[in-house]
Amino acid sequence: MSSTDTNKKADSATASRVMADEERGYALQLHDKMETEYLHPGSSHASSAEEGFAHAPAAATHSRYGYSAAYGYAADRAQVFWDRLCGKGRRKIGWIESLRNIATASLLNLFLIFIPLAWVSHWEMVSWGHDTTFALSFLAIIPLECMFDWGGEQMALYLGKDLGDLLIITLNNAVEAVLAIILLAKCELRLLQSTIVGVVILHLLLIPGTAFLVGGHNIRHQTLHPHHTDLNHSLLMIGVLATMLPTAFFAALDRGGNAVTAAGSEAGSSFVNDVTRGEILKMSRGIAIMLLVVYVASRMYLHNPPGDNNALTVPHDAPQEIRHQEKELLEEEPLVNPWACMILLVITVGLMSATAEFLVESIDEVRETSGIQTEWFGLVLLPIVSFSADGVVAVLFFFQSIYDHLTHREILVPSMLARGRAIDLSIQFTLWWMPVLVLLGWWTEKPMHLLFDYLEVALLLGSCFLVNYVTADAKTNWVEGLIMVVFYFMIALVTWFYPGQPEVAFMLNCEGTVAEAVAGGDEGQIELVVSGAAALLKRAL
Repeated sequence: MSSTDTNKKADSATASRVMADEERGYALQLHDKMETEYLHPGSSHASSAEEGFAHAPAAATHSRYGYSAAYGYAADRAQVFWDRLCGKGRRKIGWIESLRNIATASLLNLFLIFIPLAWVSHWEMVSWGHDTTFALSFLAIIPLECMFDWGGEQMALYLGKDLGDLLIITLNNAVEAVLAIILLAKCELRLLQSTIVGVVILHLLLIPGTAFLVGGHNIRHQTLHPHHTDLNHSLLMIGVLATMLPTAFFAALDRGGNAVTAAGSEAGSSFVNDVTRGEILKMSRGIAIMLLVVYVASRMYLHNPPGDNNALTVPHDAPQEIRHQEKELLEEEPLVNPWACMILLVITVGLMSATAEFLVESIDEVRETSGIQTEWFGLVLLPIVSFSADGVVAVLFFFQSIYDHLTHREILVPSMLARGRAIDLSIQFTLWWMPVLVLLGWWTEKPMHLLFDYLEVALLLGSCFLVNYVTADAKTNWVEGLIMVVFYFMIALVTWFYPGQPEVAFMLNCEGTVAEAVAGGDEGQIELVVSGAAALLKRAL
């Protein structure tokens, strides 16, 4: 190849980069002008928006950002979405580069070695043991959870902030959702209920508390999205109150002096029977459908609010940090192409589903050999799987910041925007996944209902009140983060000694009637009662 040809190719590449930069600059200018025109009609900037179109190159009006005539006037949202999803206007990323970036996305990818080890341990259960399978499966899920988070962040660059956040929230709930579905399929309903409550409390207290603590340790306060925060308070409260209604109904029933004894016998006509369970199942299924309606309506409001083109703009009164973050999504280049990222997420879901099933299958033996209470196992241990990856990263970042401060090294500029996405995870799990599990139980003829243990409902209410109080002003600081983390450890301490409520366990009998469970037909439930009574007697002595 001659030097002349080489120079021509270099000039062509330079010209392409210049055109791309010019297109991006015009697109961002049009974004600001169109946003000003639609959010502040009649302002001095509105008249200049049309002028921007007159001077913009043709390429800019069809750019990936969608802030063009289709965005401003024709409102062709579907085309805007498709152009952005396909990466129109972005640098083309090949498959080899995408695979290389996936492999080097995080140091936690080293934990992927535990996936084949966990699978081999499951198939060789007799020689490896249930404890080994549980531990290896636990470790194997950590990099998969990290991969979900990374893949979601990459897809957010193609989807935009709001849709990207929804995808990230759904992917981050994937581990817990799969665990819950497997527990439902295996009829571990008591453990399933504890896990649901544990997941919600974890995402309400420990994860956002850690984020506020780590992110705000060298800044006075951080800001939450005020529009989402206001709505989240209501959504979170209705989700928690929905679990309280069947529990309050059950607690208000006239006991008449008849109670279930520790040995599982029934005195007279106890209220713990199939008739009561049938009524609770009916009300739980009705509540589940209503919760799904509320969640879908809230997503429609957030991602396509009333007004022209608001789905594609940031609210005019949103904090500057949030507006800046949306622009960063437009400017930042992804590390993978969208199709490679989608394939990555599908493969990750498959690997995680199988690994989670192996984890669940080893639970019973681990619980028996360790002597851990079912309540603590479901409320603390299983939900903590989803936090392992983020927890490791947060702790390392926190200690690195302290080390940099002590050694007078350059400290990263703290973000003014608090990472409160975990609260959205709790809302989705409460308003979407919990109702879905109830309806799946209905479909598979399993008595999954919303009658929770009294202590679990109290923990949910307390967590909800604390989170709503901390985020009421849409601002957080590291002390509030510390308070949330400390309260979570208080809950973990209390549940370590809690044997569970036998009445609720009987109402969740999956193999037969409630009467059979009370009479001793369900050995697992009776063992729960006896072990709980023994634990109470031991502590009393």
